[in-house]
Amino acid sequence: MNYPSRQDNGVRASDAIILHTYFTYVEGRKFPMLKVQPTGTDSGHEPRKTLRAEHVAATHVRLLRSNVTGEQDEH
Repeated sequence: MNYPSRQDNGVRASDAIILHTYFTYVEGRKFPMLKVQPTGTDSGHEPRKTLRAEHVAATHVRLLRSNVTGEQDEH
């Protein structure tokens, strides 16, 4: 997937793998969220400092390829 992430005072496009999907409630409204693991492939001039997992709102992401890890069973 691809999502926007902060870099200093700007924003860059980052690629990541989805680890977990969940919902969170804010003021009584339900929002889909994703826990993602960045791959290190980012736009911008400076490389990412850490590859820690991040929590991202699902409305801000774009799916690039599905099942890249091969963990899903095909039936």
